[in-house]
Amino acid sequence: MTSTGRGTADATTVLTDDGVRLWAARSGHGDQPLVLCHGGPGLWDMFGGLADSLADLATLIRWDQRGCGRSERCAGPWTTERFVADLDAVRRHFGLERTALLGHSWGARLALSYTLAHPERVSALVYVAGTGIGPNRDWWPGYRANLAARLAEHPARAARFAELDARDDLTDEELRESAALQWSADFADRDRALEHARALTDPWFGINGACNRALGAETERLRGTPQLHAACAALDVPVLIVDGARDIRPRTAVDSLERALPRVRRVTFEDAGHLPWVEEPAGFRAAVAGLTGGNGGTGAPILGA
Repeated sequence: MTSTGRGTADATTVLTDDGVRLWAARSGHGDQPLVLCHGGPGLWDMFGGLADSLADLATLIRWDQRGCGRSERCAGPWTTERFVADLDAVRRHFGLERTALLGHSWGARLALSYTLAHPERVSALVYVAGTGIGPNRDWWPGYRANLAARLAEHPARAARFAELDARDDLTDEELRESAALQWSADFADRDRALEHARALTDPWFGINGACNRALGAETERLRGTPQLHAACAALDVPVLIVDGARDIRPRTAVDSLERALPRVRRVTFEDAGHLPWVEEPAGFRAAVAGLTGGNGGTGAPILGA
């Protein structure tokens, strides 16, 4: 998942090297570029509100990953390598020699993968609510248990979600309802959780299940390897890790990534869940604005103060 808000942006079409058309948009007027990578896999950019809040700090580039959202429906391929190449196509389309990246959830993994592949093209990485570089067992069982527990706080919602989740013949509107119910568990503010979650489904583009399943299986194979750990340990790019302490994905899963990175700072918001910029907007903006490193080693903020 990603964010609430739609934002005002100039939309365009990015053509990948294998001929797939991607939706992308540019907004903001800051001096530095910042490319946003949405969550999923299989979802779409929901960063409009975040882009609005950062508009004076950076020129924001948003995009829908292949086969998702407003991008062209296609048959994949659904691999991290392919998505890294797509992200590079977005970079080239907007004429960016070097850019900061912000990725959320699955998008954090994608942004990290791109940074490892092309460190010379990345000025800084903001890694938001990811799940680290260890094996899935570090977080997946805890996530499933926490999801069930948080949904159970509202028995009617839990019952309705269970009813929908058990069926394989859902209408598009029921799929949308099921997503909102599940995503409501991602917010710490339980009074506004369903409101926030429903905002994520407006507009609704549907979830690309094939994309989600394929990239999920690939993640299971690639995480926790010595090669990934070594690549992170050698990464000479400043990284900001941002967490919500009440994310139902155990935050301890990110500890291995934090330990591996040589240039890292971590900010945790105690009263936020999986989307910390929604529940802690001022603090999130301040954290991103104060990201330091690079710039010839001066330690000056990359996105401004």
